[in-house]
Amino acid sequence: MSILTIAVFLSGGAFLFYGLSCLISQKMTDEFIRFGLDKQKRLLTGYLQILGALGLIFGNFFLDDLVFIASAGLSVLMLLGFAIRIKIKDSISQSLPSLVVAFLNLYICIEYYYKIY
Repeated sequence: MSILTIAVFLSGGAFLFYGLSCLISQKMTDEFIRFGLDKQKRLLTGYLQILGALGLIFGNFFLDDLVFIASAGLSVLMLLGFAIRIKIKDSISQSLPSLVVAFLNLYICIEYYYKIY
């Protein structure tokens, strides 16, 4: 199994977990309140994370374009998450994971771009 495949499944699994957490977890509800984001944005974030995760996982087996699109979308989503954490003045240790995951998905996106084109 290649590093790229491991990255795809690692990211896909993490986003599936966190996407579901956005929909059902009180802790995530409290976090979105702390971020200054309403219920609709929390639900939208959760659904986008789940769709992105499924795009990574299923795309890995069936359609490279899907992995490219999903990883690009998840990169943008996590960069926005990082920006929100900076805006509310979270610490580096609180903010850094979102940036790391954004770069992980950017890596996936770039690798799949070169696979496709």
